[in-house]
Amino acid sequence: MKYLGIDYGSKRTGVAISDESGKIAFPKFVWSTDRHLLTKIVDFCKKEKIEAIVLGESLNYKSQPNAIQSDIANWKLKIEKFTGLPVIYELELLTSRQAERHSDKASADASAAAIILQSYLDKI
Repeated sequence: MKYLGIDYGSKRTGVAISDESGKIAFPKFVWSTDRHLLTKIVDFCKKEKIEAIVLGESLNYKSQPNAIQSDIANWKLKIEKFTGLPVIYELELLTSRQAERHSDKASADASAAAIILQSYLDKI
């Protein structure tokens, strides 16, 4: 099963993809969070034959939603509607900081998406 990982942000959104077996996540793109983002995601899912999407859930240390979580929840509904794919939340606590330690600033969001996706893949 092939998965797409998304680290949604107010300015940039990181995208990662799994291998065909759904075992290993790879950073793929950093796209601007703009009016074209949904189309890019939908087209990429079709092209790569994605079967499910893992979306970072932004909660604080007390498991309460961060400020951006309402935007992420709205984004989740749009992705589900336009791709027809299941969208699964995976906690993204500190993934951006972890990614910044291991990649350059330009690719950190894609690396964060890969960390989110890998976290999910490791559980299934």
